[in-house]
Amino acid sequence: MTVAVTGLGVTAPTGMGHRAYWAATLRGDSALRRITHFDPAPYPAKVAGEISGFAAEEHLPGRLLPQTDRMTRLALVAADWAFADAGIEPAELPEYAGGVITASHSGGFEFGQNELRALWSRGGEYVSAYQSFAWFYAVNSGQISIRNGLRGPSSVVVSDQAGGLDALAHARRQIRKGTGLVISGAVDASICPWGWVAQLAGGDLSTVPDPHRAYLPFDPAACGHVPGEGGALLVLEDVGHAERRGAPHIYGYLAGHAATLDPAPWTGGGSALGRAISAALRDAGVTPADIDVVFADAAGTPERDRAEAAAITEIFGAGAVPVTAPKTMTGRLYSGAAPLDLVAALLSIRDSVIPPTVGVEPAAEYGLDLVTSARPATVGAALVLARGTGGFNSAVVVLGPDHRH
Repeated sequence: MTVAVTGLGVTAPTGMGHRAYWAATLRGDSALRRITHFDPAPYPAKVAGEISGFAAEEHLPGRLLPQTDRMTRLALVAADWAFADAGIEPAELPEYAGGVITASHSGGFEFGQNELRALWSRGGEYVSAYQSFAWFYAVNSGQISIRNGLRGPSSVVVSDQAGGLDALAHARRQIRKGTGLVISGAVDASICPWGWVAQLAGGDLSTVPDPHRAYLPFDPAACGHVPGEGGALLVLEDVGHAERRGAPHIYGYLAGHAATLDPAPWTGGGSALGRAISAALRDAGVTPADIDVVFADAAGTPERDRAEAAAITEIFGAGAVPVTAPKTMTGRLYSGAAPLDLVAALLSIRDSVIPPTVGVEPAAEYGLDLVTSARPATVGAALVLARGTGGFNSAVVVLGPDHRH
């Protein structure tokens, strides 16, 4: 069964809505800045990709604001935009025809931090009852489902940065089982002191204060990543369902997926990313020569960049396929990063252009054809990669609308 992408909902540091995001991406506009959500002076890392100018009350009913974290507000807006782009009124769907499958990296950290502050400064009676679910990693799926009356198969996936692709793959499985439509992807937002300390504990955040030099994947100066907030939600449909209802457009097809887990570090085994790539290509029924661009995970540390480059060159050959990482403009959005890359991949196919990896001077040792300025190219098939802390690897192949899969 062919699974089509019919709607895009984007909330990104570089632009709200897929049109604004895509225009900024092709221009090479970076949103990495010194943090403004809180004073970063006491912390070793001070740069992030923040969404600015977002006023939730302009998009959502007031009753939702006291019970939602910033992450969930962004996700609800992304879902609204994805449905509008797909030409769908969720209320008009049959009761069990639509589902929601999202991924989460950390849940509603900012909401949790505020309630913990109330607990220790004022007492338990001042803690919001909404704390019982607003922090929860499954809350985006739940709130999107309730707001839109979607009672079909719904769930949440937690596999760190790989989770966004894994959620889309799970949505694809549910559609193949008979669900007509699933909204899927991920939105994360945890740029608050509590969330920041948790991220610092991982040891991979860049401490370079210059936003232009802080996140440089595949560069000799790579020294860690910069976090960001946001992500993307996509409407996925059985292609027959989309055609019967007269979907205004089909961006492309979710043609292949595979996930692997790296062996434990003490075993001496290497990265299993290459196996995920090969399996995703097989699932899509394509060969390495069919792939026109790879959207890299781009961890930004020498060890992890080296492992990813080795997997790509092993499958495709040195310099044989263009590689890009537009997340250098947004920061790594955790579970939201790869769905946003998948949106960029679909728009690359539509507009025949590969978006850039900004600010990077590629290290020759990696053997990658890294795209550092927007490059016109015929793109019919793209590979999107994501890796999460703990050894998670995920790979998705998307095909353009001219490739009925």
